[in-house]
Amino acid sequence: MQDEPMRRVVLIGATGFFGRRLAERLATIPQIALVVTSRDEARARQAAEAILVAHASASVAFLAFVRNDPASLERLRALSPWLVIDASGPFQSADYSLARAVLSMDAHWIDLADARDYLIGFEAALDEPARRRGLVARAGASSTPALSDAVVASLTRGWRRIDTVDIAITPGGAGDVGEAVIGAILSYAGSPVAIFAEGQRAATSGWGSVRRSRIDGLGVRYLSPVETADADLLPARFAITSRVAFYAGLESRVEQFGLLCLAKLRQIGVAGDLRRLAPLLRSARKLTSVTASDRGGMTVHCAGLDGDGRQICAQWKLIAEQGAGPNVPILPALALVRALLKGEVASGAAPAVGILSLDAIEAEMPAPSLRTSRSSSVNDQGSSLFAEACGADAYRALPRPLRAFHDNDGVPVWAGKADIDVSRNLLARCVRFAFGFPAAGRDVPITVSVDRRAGQETWTRNFAGQRFASRLTHESGNVVSERFGPFKILLAIKAVGERIEMPVIGWRLGPIALPRALAPKSNTREFVDERGRFRFDVAIGLPLIGQLAHYRGWLEPKILSARNFQDSEVAAAKL
Repeated sequence: MQDEPMRRVVLIGATGFFGRRLAERLATIPQIALVVTSRDEARARQAAEAILVAHASASVAFLAFVRNDPASLERLRALSPWLVIDASGPFQSADYSLARAVLSMDAHWIDLADARDYLIGFEAALDEPARRRGLVARAGASSTPALSDAVVASLTRGWRRIDTVDIAITPGGAGDVGEAVIGAILSYAGSPVAIFAEGQRAATSGWGSVRRSRIDGLGVRYLSPVETADADLLPARFAITSRVAFYAGLESRVEQFGLLCLAKLRQIGVAGDLRRLAPLLRSARKLTSVTASDRGGMTVHCAGLDGDGRQICAQWKLIAEQGAGPNVPILPALALVRALLKGEVASGAAPAVGILSLDAIEAEMPAPSLRTSRSSSVNDQGSSLFAEACGADAYRALPRPLRAFHDNDGVPVWAGKADIDVSRNLLARCVRFAFGFPAAGRDVPITVSVDRRAGQETWTRNFAGQRFASRLTHESGNVVSERFGPFKILLAIKAVGERIEMPVIGWRLGPIALPRALAPKSNTREFVDERGRFRFDVAIGLPLIGQLAHYRGWLEPKILSARNFQDSEVAAAKL
């Protein structure tokens, strides 16, 4: 049998932060004749020579290449490449001219883009010429969206419904970071980035907030929202009902909170384009990275209903050690090249989602520096939290809209309108501000999102942009605790005829029981109106202060299909 023909693969940006790692791995694929490029010919030559020292049998050449330079494009065309891979970045300001030129050379195209706008517009810009020539063009063959998509597909295979997807990338802080990577981060820090929350598109400030997370194997990391295309691609592809969140965390808290401050300054208009700070911040990392480690990781959490309609939570975790974290973004590109060599990728242009299995990507991971694990838990409890508290018979006697809200398989996002009355008492206003209770209003749009995990429920109420959340846990009997920060409010859940009542019977600060005489007062009812809608009536007060807030209104289940998601517009968030 004759040997397979060599395929010429040109790697643009082969001397960059991710490009040099990808070049080393591509050189080990026997069917590839690799051409590495750099803007500087001497650097390209050095990169090729270094690869040949490590892999004497590899076929490696070099080329000086400058993006958007006509002479460079002609040199590239003269090579008659089979495939061009772009690992140069940053893609936040990139267009499709280079990819279009490569397709005109009858060459395939792969890039490592993570910029949302670039990825979202990629198919419309390039699919027609790619299909006409029988070529493959895939964008985002990196940690996002290719790897994140493959993980979600693997974790949720066979599920009846996916409610939430939470993704976090937390690199180790000791390694070097390229200036282009820092510039890409700074390009959107403090600017609106698209997210998917409460069952719809929305926006938040990139790097403009933090949340604390403990990750097994990595300890405590602080995470901030980042710009990715996952908020657009995953809900449409998997019909996710409630939330897709993508966070990143820097191991150095000086870097993490420093970036938060820069984002806030840009958000309020004090700071302009932050990218000019990239060289300075890269130099500063010589100090901030001193106490950091070479350990990083990536986590993906999914929650929803399994094939039997039970609550299920699944997690995939990647731990990178020995400074191997920067190898992760190149793994999907490697897996995609192998699939392309085997003729397993259909022609056309699109983001690199739905074409790579998680197994194929994990097969590219060098052990033991990169290792993955997965876990899942299923709520086998037949009844919901509120059914347990009410009692099975009394719960079954409730009207269907109430049970639809509280059932284990209930729709996770509900929307409606509310009327809100508040006290003008100064102390009451301070307490309301501390807990995030809403301001007064009439016909205020409200969205309630319910996350059900491990027998607990987290309710997030959004009153026209004013949000507050609490976590509910079944304690015993008919007692449910509702946690607001460090405070736990104990509620006696009662099914009274066709309504639910929730009087307060105690409260705690952490594990400490507080005097009941000073406990909040609550007159809370849920019932169904004449139109068959779920209704709520909540009056909250404190001894010596009086009423804090009284809000009442109606809710209906909010179900967003993939088609509706694709047709919807990005919400204008108040940042």
